[in-house]
Amino acid sequence: MTVFIFAFVAMLLIVTGMALGAILQNKPLKGSCGGLNNIGMKQDCEICGGNDDECKKEQERQQRLAEQAELAYDATKR
Repeated sequence: MTVFIFAFVAMLLIVTGMALGAILQNKPLKGSCGGLNNIGMKQDCEICGGNDDECKKEQERQQRLAEQAELAYDATKR
């Protein structure tokens, strides 16, 4: 029973350390295997259809929409 508790605590510390590292680095997560392009399924992408320029345009559009959206309601304004 003690071995299982030790293993659980060890895994918990490892996961916590990895999460803190990801948070403190403040960089977006990225894949390591190449995604759809690496397995030959890039053309099946519903957003860009395999065109990298379209994908980049869509990402920029989504970012603009997120910046324009108000995330809170100011109840003091009338």
